[in-house]
Amino acid sequence: MFHLALVFLAIVSLVLLWYVGSFIASPLREYPGPFLAKFTDWWRVANTVDSHNIALRLHEKYGPVVRMGPNVLSISDATYAKIIYSTRGNYLKSDYYAVNDIIQNGFRIQNIFSTRSNEFHRKYIRPISKTYSMANILTLQPLADRTTETFCRRLEEEFIDGKNAGRTCNLVDWMLYYAWECVAEVTFDEPIGFLEKGNDIDGMLYTADRALGYFSHVGQMPGLDKYLAKNPYYRLGPPSIDWAGKYAAMRLVPRLQAKQKGKNGDFLDNFIGLKEEYPDTVDENVIVGYMLINLLAGADTTAITLRAIFYYLLKNPAAYANAVKELEAANLQLPIQYAVTEKLPYFSAVVREAMRLNPGLGVMLERVVPAGGLALEDGRTIPAGTIVGLNPWVTGRDKGAFGEDAYEFRPERWLQGDGESDADFTARSKVMKDADLTFGGGNRVCIGKNLALMEIYKIVPTLLLKYKFELTEPDREWRVDCKFFMVQDRLNAKVSRR
Repeated sequence: MFHLALVFLAIVSLVLLWYVGSFIASPLREYPGPFLAKFTDWWRVANTVDSHNIALRLHEKYGPVVRMGPNVLSISDATYAKIIYSTRGNYLKSDYYAVNDIIQNGFRIQNIFSTRSNEFHRKYIRPISKTYSMANILTLQPLADRTTETFCRRLEEEFIDGKNAGRTCNLVDWMLYYAWECVAEVTFDEPIGFLEKGNDIDGMLYTADRALGYFSHVGQMPGLDKYLAKNPYYRLGPPSIDWAGKYAAMRLVPRLQAKQKGKNGDFLDNFIGLKEEYPDTVDENVIVGYMLINLLAGADTTAITLRAIFYYLLKNPAAYANAVKELEAANLQLPIQYAVTEKLPYFSAVVREAMRLNPGLGVMLERVVPAGGLALEDGRTIPAGTIVGLNPWVTGRDKGAFGEDAYEFRPERWLQGDGESDADFTARSKVMKDADLTFGGGNRVCIGKNLALMEIYKIVPTLLLKYKFELTEPDREWRVDCKFFMVQDRLNAKVSRR
Protein backbone atom coordinates (compact mmCIF):
# COMPACT_ATOMS: atom_id res chain seq x y z
CA MET A 1 0.00 0.00 0.00
CA PHE A 2 2.89 2.32 0.86
CA HIS A 3 4.51 1.66 -2.54
CA LEU A 4 1.23 2.34 -4.34
CA ALA A 5 0.95 5.66 -2.53
CA LEU A 6 4.48 6.56 -3.61
CA VAL A 7 3.69 5.66 -7.22
CA PHE A 8 0.52 7.77 -7.14
CA LEU A 9 2.42 10.69 -5.60
CA ALA A 10 5.12 10.39 -8.24
CA ILE A 11 2.56 10.45 -11.05
CA VAL A 12 0.79 13.48 -9.60
CA SER A 13 4.12 15.24 -9.18
CA LEU A 14 5.13 14.54 -12.79
CA VAL A 15 1.79 15.85 -14.07
CA LEU A 16 2.13 19.02 -11.99
CA LEU A 17 5.72 19.49 -13.17
CA TRP A 18 4.58 19.11 -16.78
CA TYR A 19 1.89 21.75 -16.34
CA VAL A 20 4.27 24.14 -14.55
CA GLY A 21 6.97 23.57 -17.19
CA SER A 22 4.46 24.17 -20.00
CA PHE A 23 3.32 27.38 -18.31
CA ILE A 24 6.86 28.70 -17.89
CA ALA A 25 7.88 27.80 -21.44
CA SER A 26 4.71 29.06 -23.10
CA PRO A 27 5.15 32.00 -25.50
CA LEU A 28 1.70 33.19 -24.34
CA ARG A 29 2.64 33.59 -20.68
CA GLU A 30 2.69 37.40 -20.98
CA TYR A 31 -0.99 37.58 -21.92
CA PRO A 32 -3.40 38.02 -18.98
CA GLY A 33 -6.33 35.76 -18.23
CA PRO A 34 -7.88 33.48 -15.60
CA PHE A 35 -5.25 31.56 -13.63
CA LEU A 36 -6.55 28.05 -14.42
CA ALA A 37 -7.03 28.87 -18.12
CA LYS A 38 -3.25 29.26 -18.43
CA PHE A 39 -2.77 25.60 -17.49
CA THR A 40 -5.72 23.66 -18.92
CA ASP A 41 -8.63 23.85 -21.36
CA TRP A 42 -10.81 22.23 -18.72
CA TRP A 43 -11.42 25.80 -17.53
CA ARG A 44 -13.15 26.54 -20.86
CA VAL A 45 -15.17 23.31 -20.71
CA ALA A 46 -16.44 24.17 -17.22
CA ASN A 47 -17.46 27.71 -18.24
CA THR A 48 -19.02 27.01 -21.64
CA VAL A 49 -22.66 27.81 -20.88
CA ASP A 50 -21.88 31.33 -19.64
CA SER A 51 -18.75 31.81 -21.76
CA HIS A 52 -20.19 34.82 -23.62
CA ASN A 53 -20.72 36.82 -20.44
CA ILE A 54 -17.44 35.63 -18.95
CA ALA A 55 -15.60 36.77 -22.09
CA LEU A 56 -17.18 40.22 -21.76
CA ARG A 57 -16.09 40.57 -18.15
CA LEU A 58 -12.57 39.32 -18.85
CA HIS A 59 -12.02 41.76 -21.71
CA GLU A 60 -13.32 44.61 -19.55
CA LYS A 61 -10.81 43.57 -16.87
CA TYR A 62 -7.76 42.64 -18.93
CA GLY A 63 -8.12 44.52 -22.22
CA PRO A 64 -8.33 43.53 -25.91
CA VAL A 65 -6.30 40.28 -25.72
CA VAL A 66 -7.16 37.67 -23.08
CA ARG A 67 -5.70 34.21 -22.60
CA MET A 68 -8.59 31.73 -22.51
CA GLY A 69 -6.55 28.52 -22.61
CA PRO A 70 -2.96 27.24 -22.70
CA ASN A 71 -2.88 27.98 -26.44
CA VAL A 72 -5.95 30.20 -26.88
CA LEU A 73 -6.23 33.98 -27.06
CA SER A 74 -9.51 35.87 -27.32
CA ILE A 75 -9.40 39.24 -29.12
CA SER A 76 -12.07 41.91 -28.63
CA ASP A 77 -10.73 44.57 -31.02
CA ALA A 78 -12.92 44.24 -34.13
CA THR A 79 -10.25 45.79 -36.35
CA TYR A 80 -8.55 42.37 -36.34
CA ALA A 81 -11.62 40.70 -37.88
CA LYS A 82 -10.52 41.61 -41.40
CA ILE A 83 -7.19 39.88 -40.75
CA ILE A 84 -8.35 36.76 -38.92
CA TYR A 85 -11.44 36.21 -41.11
CA SER A 86 -10.01 37.39 -44.41
CA THR A 87 -11.34 36.18 -47.74
CA ARG A 88 -7.92 34.63 -48.39
CA GLY A 89 -8.65 32.13 -45.65
CA ASN A 90 -5.05 31.91 -44.45
CA TYR A 91 -6.26 31.63 -40.85
CA LEU A 92 -7.67 28.10 -40.87
CA LYS A 93 -10.44 26.88 -38.58
CA SER A 94 -9.24 25.14 -35.43
CA ASP A 95 -10.02 21.56 -34.41
CA TYR A 96 -12.99 22.94 -32.45
CA TYR A 97 -15.02 22.37 -35.61
CA ALA A 98 -13.79 18.79 -36.05
CA VAL A 99 -16.37 17.70 -33.48
CA ASN A 100 -18.95 18.19 -36.26
CA ASP A 101 -17.26 15.61 -38.51
CA ILE A 102 -18.92 12.22 -38.74
CA ILE A 103 -17.42 8.74 -38.81
CA GLN A 104 -18.60 6.61 -41.72
CA ASN A 105 -17.22 3.11 -42.30
CA GLY A 106 -14.28 3.96 -40.09
CA PHE A 107 -13.41 7.16 -41.97
CA ARG A 108 -13.76 10.74 -40.76
CA ILE A 109 -16.09 12.69 -43.07
CA GLN A 110 -15.97 16.48 -43.07
CA ASN A 111 -18.62 18.90 -44.31
CA ILE A 112 -18.51 22.50 -45.54
CA PHE A 113 -19.02 23.77 -41.98
CA SER A 114 -16.62 21.52 -40.11
CA THR A 115 -13.77 21.27 -42.61
CA ARG A 116 -10.46 22.87 -41.73
CA SER A 117 -9.34 22.63 -45.38
CA ASN A 118 -9.75 25.56 -47.76
CA GLU A 119 -9.46 23.18 -50.70
CA PHE A 120 -12.30 20.97 -49.41
CA HIS A 121 -14.43 24.01 -48.67
CA ARG A 122 -13.90 25.53 -52.11
CA LYS A 123 -14.68 22.23 -53.83
CA TYR A 124 -18.02 21.67 -52.13
CA ILE A 125 -19.15 25.29 -51.69
CA ARG A 126 -18.68 26.17 -55.35
CA PRO A 127 -21.60 24.06 -56.68
CA ILE A 128 -24.12 25.60 -54.27
CA SER A 129 -22.99 29.25 -54.29
CA LYS A 130 -25.65 30.27 -56.84
CA THR A 131 -28.29 28.29 -54.94
CA TYR A 132 -27.76 30.52 -51.89
CA SER A 133 -27.58 33.79 -53.84
CA MET A 134 -30.29 36.28 -52.94
CA ALA A 135 -31.65 36.10 -56.49
CA ASN A 136 -32.33 32.37 -56.09
CA ILE A 137 -33.48 32.67 -52.47
CA LEU A 138 -36.20 35.13 -53.52
CA THR A 139 -37.67 32.53 -55.89
CA LEU A 140 -38.43 30.47 -52.77
CA GLN A 141 -40.66 33.12 -51.21
CA PRO A 142 -43.93 31.30 -52.07
CA LEU A 143 -42.74 28.33 -49.96
CA ALA A 144 -41.89 30.64 -47.06
CA ASP A 145 -45.32 32.30 -47.47
CA ARG A 146 -46.96 28.92 -47.03
CA THR A 147 -45.20 28.50 -43.68
CA THR A 148 -46.23 32.02 -42.65
CA GLU A 149 -49.89 31.25 -43.37
CA THR A 150 -49.67 28.10 -41.25
CA PHE A 151 -47.90 29.97 -38.45
CA CYS A 152 -50.56 32.70 -38.31
CA ARG A 153 -53.41 30.17 -38.38
CA ARG A 154 -51.86 28.16 -35.56
CA LEU A 155 -51.21 31.27 -33.43
CA GLU A 156 -54.89 32.17 -33.75
CA GLU A 157 -56.06 28.63 -32.97
CA GLU A 158 -53.77 28.21 -29.96
CA PHE A 159 -53.77 31.66 -28.37
CA ILE A 160 -56.46 33.99 -29.76
CA ASP A 161 -59.71 32.25 -30.70
CA GLY A 162 -62.30 30.31 -28.74
CA LYS A 163 -61.42 28.70 -25.43
CA ASN A 164 -57.73 29.48 -25.98
CA ALA A 165 -58.26 33.27 -26.16
CA GLY A 166 -55.72 35.01 -23.95
CA ARG A 167 -53.57 31.92 -23.37
CA THR A 168 -49.89 32.71 -22.92
CA CYS A 169 -47.62 32.00 -25.87
CA ASN A 170 -43.96 31.18 -25.34
CA LEU A 171 -42.47 32.83 -28.42
CA VAL A 172 -39.19 31.01 -27.83
CA ASP A 173 -40.86 27.71 -28.69
CA TRP A 174 -43.08 28.96 -31.51
CA MET A 175 -40.32 30.84 -33.28
CA LEU A 176 -38.33 27.61 -33.26
CA TYR A 177 -41.26 25.67 -34.75
CA TYR A 178 -41.65 28.32 -37.44
CA ALA A 179 -37.95 28.40 -38.34
CA TRP A 180 -37.69 24.61 -38.67
CA GLU A 181 -40.87 24.43 -40.74
CA CYS A 182 -39.79 27.23 -43.05
CA VAL A 183 -36.41 25.62 -43.66
CA ALA A 184 -38.14 22.30 -44.37
CA GLU A 185 -40.54 23.95 -46.82
CA VAL A 186 -37.83 25.71 -48.83
CA THR A 187 -35.52 22.68 -48.69
CA PHE A 188 -37.85 19.87 -49.77
CA ASP A 189 -41.27 21.45 -50.28
CA GLU A 190 -43.04 20.06 -47.22
CA PRO A 191 -43.27 20.81 -43.49
CA ILE A 192 -42.10 18.52 -40.72
CA GLY A 193 -45.16 19.14 -38.56
CA PHE A 194 -43.93 21.16 -35.57
CA LEU A 195 -46.40 24.01 -36.15
CA GLU A 196 -49.40 21.75 -36.57
CA LYS A 197 -48.53 19.77 -33.44
CA GLY A 198 -47.35 22.81 -31.50
CA ASN A 199 -44.62 20.68 -29.98
CA ASP A 200 -41.54 18.57 -30.66
CA ILE A 201 -41.94 15.45 -32.81
CA ASP A 202 -40.17 12.21 -31.87
CA GLY A 203 -37.62 14.19 -29.86
CA MET A 204 -36.11 15.81 -32.98
CA LEU A 205 -35.67 19.26 -31.44
CA TYR A 206 -34.54 17.81 -28.11
CA THR A 207 -31.88 15.72 -29.85
CA ALA A 208 -30.66 18.67 -31.91
CA ASP A 209 -30.39 20.76 -28.72
CA ARG A 210 -28.41 18.04 -26.93
CA ALA A 211 -26.06 17.72 -29.91
CA LEU A 212 -25.44 21.48 -29.77
CA GLY A 213 -24.59 21.27 -26.09
CA TYR A 214 -22.12 18.47 -26.78
CA PHE A 215 -20.47 20.41 -29.61
CA SER A 216 -20.09 23.58 -27.56
CA HIS A 217 -18.55 21.80 -24.56
CA VAL A 218 -16.37 19.15 -26.22
CA GLY A 219 -15.24 21.66 -28.85
CA GLN A 220 -13.23 23.36 -26.09
CA MET A 221 -11.16 20.17 -25.87
CA PRO A 222 -11.78 18.47 -29.23
CA GLY A 223 -9.39 15.63 -28.42
CA LEU A 224 -12.09 14.28 -26.07
CA ASP A 225 -14.38 13.65 -29.03
CA LYS A 226 -12.52 10.52 -30.20
CA TYR A 227 -13.12 8.94 -26.80
CA LEU A 228 -16.76 10.02 -26.63
CA ALA A 229 -19.08 10.42 -29.65
CA LYS A 230 -16.47 9.00 -32.06
CA ASN A 231 -15.43 6.13 -29.83
CA PRO A 232 -15.24 3.12 -32.22
CA TYR A 233 -16.14 0.66 -29.46
CA TYR A 234 -18.89 2.38 -27.51
CA ARG A 235 -20.33 5.78 -28.36
CA LEU A 236 -20.54 8.18 -25.44
CA GLY A 237 -22.31 11.50 -25.73
CA PRO A 238 -25.68 12.97 -26.70
CA PRO A 239 -28.34 11.13 -28.71
CA SER A 240 -27.25 10.68 -32.31
CA ILE A 241 -28.62 13.10 -34.92
CA ASP A 242 -28.70 10.28 -37.49
CA TRP A 243 -32.45 10.95 -37.73
CA ALA A 244 -31.71 14.16 -39.61
CA GLY A 245 -29.69 12.32 -42.27
CA LYS A 246 -32.35 9.64 -42.61
CA TYR A 247 -35.07 12.28 -42.81
CA ALA A 248 -33.23 14.09 -45.59
CA ALA A 249 -32.53 10.85 -47.46
CA MET A 250 -36.23 9.93 -47.30
CA ARG A 251 -37.03 13.15 -49.16
CA LEU A 252 -34.27 12.66 -51.71
CA VAL A 253 -34.86 9.06 -52.80
CA PRO A 254 -38.46 9.45 -54.12
CA ARG A 255 -37.46 12.59 -56.04
CA LEU A 256 -34.58 10.72 -57.70
CA GLN A 257 -36.70 7.68 -58.47
CA ALA A 258 -39.48 9.75 -59.99
CA LYS A 259 -36.94 11.74 -62.02
CA GLN A 260 -39.11 14.82 -61.71
CA LYS A 261 -38.92 18.12 -59.88
CA GLY A 262 -40.97 19.13 -56.87
CA LYS A 263 -44.26 20.91 -57.37
CA ASN A 264 -43.03 24.35 -56.33
CA GLY A 265 -39.27 24.31 -56.79
CA ASP A 266 -37.01 24.08 -53.74
CA PHE A 267 -33.43 23.63 -52.62
CA LEU A 268 -33.64 19.90 -53.32
CA ASP A 269 -34.41 20.55 -56.98
CA ASN A 270 -31.35 22.77 -57.15
CA PHE A 271 -29.15 20.21 -55.40
CA ILE A 272 -30.27 17.36 -57.69
CA GLY A 273 -29.54 19.51 -60.73
CA LEU A 274 -25.97 19.88 -59.51
CA LYS A 275 -25.35 16.15 -60.01
CA GLU A 276 -25.19 16.68 -63.75
CA GLU A 277 -23.35 19.98 -63.58
CA TYR A 278 -20.72 18.72 -61.09
CA PRO A 279 -20.67 14.91 -61.51
CA ASP A 280 -17.22 14.56 -59.92
CA THR A 281 -18.27 16.46 -56.80
CA VAL A 282 -21.99 16.05 -56.14
CA ASP A 283 -23.55 12.64 -55.47
CA GLU A 284 -26.47 11.49 -53.29
CA ASN A 285 -24.43 11.64 -50.07
CA VAL A 286 -23.27 15.17 -50.82
CA ILE A 287 -26.87 16.23 -51.51
CA VAL A 288 -27.95 14.85 -48.13
CA GLY A 289 -25.09 16.80 -46.56
CA TYR A 290 -26.27 20.00 -48.23
CA MET A 291 -29.79 19.41 -46.93
CA LEU A 292 -28.45 18.85 -43.41
CA ILE A 293 -26.67 22.21 -43.48
CA ASN A 294 -30.08 23.83 -43.99
CA LEU A 295 -31.84 21.79 -41.33
CA LEU A 296 -29.27 21.73 -38.55
CA ALA A 297 -27.73 25.19 -39.00
CA GLY A 298 -30.42 27.26 -40.69
CA ALA A 299 -33.34 26.79 -38.32
CA ASP A 300 -31.91 27.47 -34.86
CA THR A 301 -29.99 30.61 -35.81
CA THR A 302 -33.03 32.15 -37.51
CA ALA A 303 -35.21 31.32 -34.51
CA ILE A 304 -32.68 33.00 -32.21
CA THR A 305 -32.82 36.21 -34.25
CA LEU A 306 -36.63 36.21 -34.43
CA ARG A 307 -36.84 35.81 -30.66
CA ALA A 308 -34.31 38.60 -30.14
CA ILE A 309 -36.24 41.01 -32.39
CA PHE A 310 -39.47 40.46 -30.46
CA TYR A 311 -37.73 40.49 -27.08
CA TYR A 312 -36.07 43.86 -27.64
CA LEU A 313 -39.14 45.40 -29.27
CA LEU A 314 -41.40 44.26 -26.45
CA LYS A 315 -38.94 45.52 -23.85
CA ASN A 316 -38.72 48.89 -25.66
CA PRO A 317 -42.26 50.15 -26.41
CA ALA A 318 -41.07 53.27 -28.26
CA ALA A 319 -39.06 51.17 -30.73
CA TYR A 320 -42.03 48.80 -31.10
CA ALA A 321 -44.33 51.74 -31.93
CA ASN A 322 -41.84 53.24 -34.39
CA ALA A 323 -41.41 49.93 -36.22
CA VAL A 324 -45.16 49.38 -36.54
CA LYS A 325 -45.71 52.98 -37.66
CA GLU A 326 -43.15 52.61 -40.46
CA LEU A 327 -44.64 49.28 -41.56
CA GLU A 328 -48.15 50.73 -41.65
CA ALA A 329 -46.99 53.76 -43.64
CA ALA A 330 -45.45 51.44 -46.25
CA ASN A 331 -48.94 50.10 -47.16
CA LEU A 332 -47.60 46.55 -47.36
CA GLN A 333 -49.60 43.84 -49.06
CA LEU A 334 -49.76 40.24 -47.84
CA PRO A 335 -47.81 38.13 -48.43
CA ILE A 336 -44.98 40.46 -47.48
CA GLN A 337 -42.20 40.70 -50.06
CA TYR A 338 -38.56 40.89 -48.97
CA ALA A 339 -37.68 43.47 -51.65
CA VAL A 340 -40.08 45.93 -50.01
CA THR A 341 -39.32 45.52 -46.30
CA GLU A 342 -35.55 45.38 -46.67
CA LYS A 343 -35.72 49.00 -47.89
CA LEU A 344 -37.47 50.22 -44.72
CA PRO A 345 -34.76 52.04 -42.74
CA TYR A 346 -36.13 51.82 -39.21
CA PHE A 347 -37.23 48.19 -39.46
CA SER A 348 -33.83 47.27 -40.93
CA ALA A 349 -32.18 49.09 -38.02
CA VAL A 350 -34.28 47.05 -35.58
CA VAL A 351 -33.12 43.82 -37.19
CA ARG A 352 -29.46 44.87 -37.15
CA GLU A 353 -29.65 46.02 -33.54
CA ALA A 354 -31.29 42.79 -32.34
CA MET A 355 -28.69 40.68 -34.13
CA ARG A 356 -25.91 42.84 -32.67
CA LEU A 357 -27.04 42.29 -29.09
CA ASN A 358 -28.11 38.68 -29.50
CA PRO A 359 -26.16 37.11 -32.38
CA GLY A 360 -26.86 33.51 -33.28
CA LEU A 361 -23.37 32.53 -32.12
CA GLY A 362 -21.81 33.45 -28.79
CA VAL A 363 -18.50 31.61 -28.93
CA MET A 364 -15.10 32.69 -30.12
CA LEU A 365 -14.88 31.91 -33.84
CA GLU A 366 -11.60 30.02 -33.57
CA ARG A 367 -8.83 30.26 -36.15
CA VAL A 368 -5.17 29.17 -36.13
CA VAL A 369 -2.47 31.81 -36.58
CA PRO A 370 -0.47 31.01 -39.74
CA ALA A 371 3.29 31.16 -40.30
CA GLY A 372 4.67 34.60 -39.58
CA GLY A 373 2.39 35.16 -36.59
CA LEU A 374 -0.21 37.86 -35.92
CA ALA A 375 1.25 41.32 -35.34
CA LEU A 376 -0.57 43.37 -32.70
CA GLU A 377 -0.74 47.16 -32.64
CA ASP A 378 1.22 47.25 -29.36
CA GLY A 379 4.25 45.68 -31.06
CA ARG A 380 3.79 42.13 -29.81
CA THR A 381 3.41 39.19 -32.17
CA ILE A 382 1.17 36.22 -31.46
CA PRO A 383 3.12 33.14 -32.59
CA ALA A 384 2.04 30.78 -35.37
CA GLY A 385 -0.07 27.86 -34.21
CA THR A 386 -1.90 29.87 -31.55
CA ILE A 387 -5.70 29.64 -31.58
CA VAL A 388 -7.19 33.12 -31.82
CA GLY A 389 -10.60 34.58 -32.58
CA LEU A 390 -13.29 37.13 -31.88
CA ASN A 391 -16.62 36.48 -30.19
CA PRO A 392 -19.70 38.09 -31.87
CA TRP A 393 -21.28 38.59 -28.44
CA VAL A 394 -18.24 40.63 -27.38
CA THR A 395 -17.58 42.60 -30.58
CA GLY A 396 -21.28 43.48 -30.76
CA ARG A 397 -20.86 45.37 -27.46
CA ASP A 398 -17.61 47.12 -28.36
CA LYS A 399 -17.99 50.69 -27.10
CA GLY A 400 -15.31 51.84 -29.54
CA ALA A 401 -17.54 50.75 -32.42
CA PHE A 402 -21.02 51.35 -31.02
CA GLY A 403 -20.60 54.11 -28.45
CA GLU A 404 -20.89 54.30 -24.68
CA ASP A 405 -24.44 52.93 -24.84
CA ALA A 406 -23.28 49.78 -26.67
CA TYR A 407 -25.09 47.53 -24.15
CA GLU A 408 -28.43 49.21 -24.86
CA PHE A 409 -30.98 48.48 -27.59
CA ARG A 410 -31.10 51.60 -29.74
CA PRO A 411 -31.96 51.02 -33.43
CA GLU A 412 -31.35 54.71 -34.17
CA ARG A 413 -27.59 54.11 -34.02
CA TRP A 414 -27.90 52.51 -37.48
CA LEU A 415 -29.59 55.62 -38.92
CA GLN A 416 -28.06 58.91 -40.01
CA GLY A 417 -28.37 61.42 -37.19
CA ASP A 418 -29.64 64.96 -37.44
CA GLY A 419 -26.81 67.15 -38.64
CA GLU A 420 -24.56 64.16 -39.34
CA SER A 421 -22.87 64.47 -42.72
CA ASP A 422 -23.06 61.70 -45.30
CA ALA A 423 -19.32 61.11 -44.98
CA ASP A 424 -19.43 60.88 -41.18
CA PHE A 425 -22.41 58.50 -41.28
CA THR A 426 -20.72 56.29 -43.87
CA ALA A 427 -17.54 56.11 -41.79
CA ARG A 428 -19.46 55.40 -38.57
CA SER A 429 -21.58 52.73 -40.26
CA LYS A 430 -18.48 51.00 -41.60
CA VAL A 431 -16.98 50.74 -38.13
CA MET A 432 -20.19 49.19 -36.79
CA LYS A 433 -20.57 46.79 -39.70
CA ASP A 434 -16.96 45.66 -39.35
CA ALA A 435 -17.65 44.82 -35.70
CA ASP A 436 -20.77 42.84 -36.62
CA LEU A 437 -19.85 39.14 -36.83
CA THR A 438 -23.42 37.85 -36.76
CA PHE A 439 -22.81 35.77 -39.87
CA GLY A 440 -19.07 35.27 -39.39
CA GLY A 441 -16.79 36.65 -42.04
CA GLY A 442 -14.24 36.07 -44.77
CA ASN A 443 -14.20 32.94 -46.90
CA ARG A 444 -16.20 31.03 -44.26
CA VAL A 445 -19.07 33.50 -43.91
CA CYS A 446 -22.42 31.81 -43.23
CA ILE A 447 -23.76 30.50 -46.54
CA GLY A 448 -27.35 30.68 -45.26
CA LYS A 449 -27.26 34.42 -44.57
CA ASN A 450 -29.60 35.34 -47.44
CA LEU A 451 -32.10 32.63 -46.53
CA ALA A 452 -32.23 33.82 -42.92
CA LEU A 453 -32.69 37.46 -43.94
CA MET A 454 -35.44 36.56 -46.40
CA GLU A 455 -37.37 34.76 -43.65
CA ILE A 456 -36.84 37.54 -41.09
CA TYR A 457 -37.86 40.38 -43.40
CA LYS A 458 -41.08 38.55 -44.27
CA ILE A 459 -42.35 36.94 -41.06
CA VAL A 460 -41.62 39.76 -38.58
CA PRO A 461 -43.51 42.51 -40.50
CA THR A 462 -46.39 40.07 -41.03
CA LEU A 463 -46.70 39.35 -37.32
CA LEU A 464 -46.32 43.00 -36.27
CA LEU A 465 -49.04 44.12 -38.69
CA LYS A 466 -51.51 41.33 -37.92
CA TYR A 467 -51.11 40.97 -34.16
CA LYS A 468 -50.44 42.79 -30.94
CA PHE A 469 -47.92 41.22 -28.54
CA GLU A 470 -47.69 42.01 -24.82
CA LEU A 471 -45.20 40.52 -22.38
CA THR A 472 -46.74 38.65 -19.45
CA GLU A 473 -43.53 39.19 -17.44
CA PRO A 474 -42.48 42.70 -18.54
CA ASP A 475 -39.81 43.12 -15.85
CA ARG A 476 -38.14 39.77 -16.41
CA GLU A 477 -34.79 39.57 -18.20
CA TRP A 478 -34.48 36.35 -20.14
CA ARG A 479 -31.57 33.96 -19.75
CA VAL A 480 -29.35 33.24 -22.74
CA ASP A 481 -27.11 30.17 -22.62
CA CYS A 482 -24.21 29.43 -24.94
CA LYS A 483 -24.54 26.11 -26.75
CA PHE A 484 -22.48 27.38 -29.67
CA PHE A 485 -25.82 28.88 -30.72
CA MET A 486 -27.24 31.36 -28.20
CA VAL A 487 -30.27 29.60 -26.73
CA GLN A 488 -32.86 31.75 -24.93
CA ASP A 489 -35.03 30.25 -22.19
CA ARG A 490 -38.52 31.78 -22.57
CA LEU A 491 -40.43 34.79 -23.89
CA ASN A 492 -44.02 34.62 -22.69
CA ALA A 493 -46.52 36.96 -24.35
CA LYS A 494 -50.21 37.51 -24.93
CA VAL A 495 -51.20 37.60 -28.59
CA SER A 496 -54.25 39.36 -29.98
CA ARG A 497 -55.45 40.67 -33.35
CA ARG A 498 -54.69 44.28 -34.17
